Amino acid sequence: MEDWRVAEYLVRACAELGIRHFFGVDGANIEDVYDAAARSAEAGGADVRGVVAKHEFAAATMADGYARATGGLGVVVATSGGGAMNLVAGLAESYTSGVPVLALVGQPPRNLEGRGAFQDTSGRAGSIDALRLFGTVSRYCARVEQADELPAQFAAAVAAARGGGPAVLLLPKDIQCAPIEARPQRLDPAPVAGDPSGVAAVAAAVTAARATGKIVVIAGDQVARDDARDALRELVTTVDAVVGVTPDGKDVYGAHEPGYAGVAGTMGHPELVRMAQSAALCLLVGTRLPGTALIPLGDVPLAGIGAQPPYLPAVHATAADLAVALPELTAAIRESAGATGSSDAVAEPIGGTRLQPPAAAGPGLRYRPVMEVISELLLTGSAVFADAGNTGAAAVHYLDLPADGRFGLALGMGGMGYSFGAAIGAAFATGRPTYVIAGDGAFLMHGLEVHTAIEYALPITFVILNNNAHAMCVVRERLYLRHADGRNRFGRAMLAEGMAAMFPGLPCHAVRELSGLRTALTATGDGPRFVAIDCDPDEMPPFVPFLAADA
Repeated sequence: MEDWRVAEYLVRACAELGIRHFFGVDGANIEDVYDAAARSAEAGGADVRGVVAKHEFAAATMADGYARATGGLGVVVATSGGGAMNLVAGLAESYTSGVPVLALVGQPPRNLEGRGAFQDTSGRAGSIDALRLFGTVSRYCARVEQADELPAQFAAAVAAARGGGPAVLLLPKDIQCAPIEARPQRLDPAPVAGDPSGVAAVAAAVTAARATGKIVVIAGDQVARDDARDALRELVTTVDAVVGVTPDGKDVYGAHEPGYAGVAGTMGHPELVRMAQSAALCLLVGTRLPGTALIPLGDVPLAGIGAQPPYLPAVHATAADLAVALPELTAAIRESAGATGSSDAVAEPIGGTRLQPPAAAGPGLRYRPVMEVISELLLTGSAVFADAGNTGAAAVHYLDLPADGRFGLALGMGGMGYSFGAAIGAAFATGRPTYVIAGDGAFLMHGLEVHTAIEYALPITFVILNNNAHAMCVVRERLYLRHADGRNRFGRAMLAEGMAAMFPGLPCHAVRELSGLRTALTATGDGPRFVAIDCDPDEMPPFVPFLAADA
């Protein structure tokens, strides 16, 4: 490089972390970082590619999906003003779900702050204070005021993000352009602190419960992010457990594996609820059991192992890395029980009983057969990202993943449109076949990120269930409100036809019969494709509160 500035430092520092893509929308107060990445690649230096998204919310979810797919760090790089503000909802999802994301956010030059600068967020002279704003959705937030402060602040931000959640560095334009003498140093993760007393306490609770009854394990998405699925299986076998998964943890234990009883929570399976309520102990692994995964346990005692303690009172072992902690717990249980394995392990999956919503009479295809066809045709090792709403509930309840499949769901904030960016980030990270399953409401918010997938020829299949409505709100109007005036129903939109006209060359399929869905999902081609399925806005999804209210 002909010069060495803060912008070049940031690109090289990301490369040293093993990051190969960052995501964002370019702009005047962050363009130097994008330029540094492009110039470095041309010069044969740090191989970090700046991916230009269409909206900063989607860019933040791309970083989130990249981090979930790699088990490492995702990076989003955005400009000042409205660009910075658009990051908040995406970072809030990462914050609530504990996903490590680093946000590099441009700011106006320091000499213009507090003087009416365009997009000023310094907090001076009545302007918005970005430091306070991002401080509420991050584990670490700092404004870089001097170039020589950057190495320490960057290291602190990375350490905080690795602890689970976003970290934000606010970077004035003149700081990005300032020379810096330091060169990035290798930032190895801090040694993972164990919790031997917590592990011992959980092991004792499990051992005592096994003497009186069955253990029910409910596993969450931390298991997948820590690459601890094999360790989970060993634990399950050791304690002869019945197994449930959280909605965002569908990929941590297979539906056809021993003891599987379904998904927990509002989109879950009644059989798992019955098993949990009669258990001697419910053991949470890699989940805090948030509201959407909650099971009414009554007096059943609770234990947990994971990065954060359960929301409910429980015996808990803190575990930042379940791939390390779960074998320790399994060994402690075996030692306590004086056994080396299971003598009466469940040989077959129990099978989650499917909910039975009332029959729908309207036009279009039904959720369950659609999800069954998708399940049948998913490629081995593929990743699926489901979005919020009726479509997400149907995917959680009815969809079965292939071997070694991954599943993503915005369980933290439940932001509509999350799946589009998250799938793009994951596809960049892994190159795996990736699927988005979303409703038309989510598509109308952030679906034009399909353009980003086209630009980079990513292997993503976008499956949109189009009922021309915010259908979950339509159901809520009918069940809970006094006046259903149709405000959540839309005029008809022909999404596949529209996308085909907008993006010539993009394979687009308008599906109105299951045979058409099979044809669409088995079509050849390596790049993105778009599938729009006509559905009924009045079909009730497999969502326990709705079924109870409708009873």
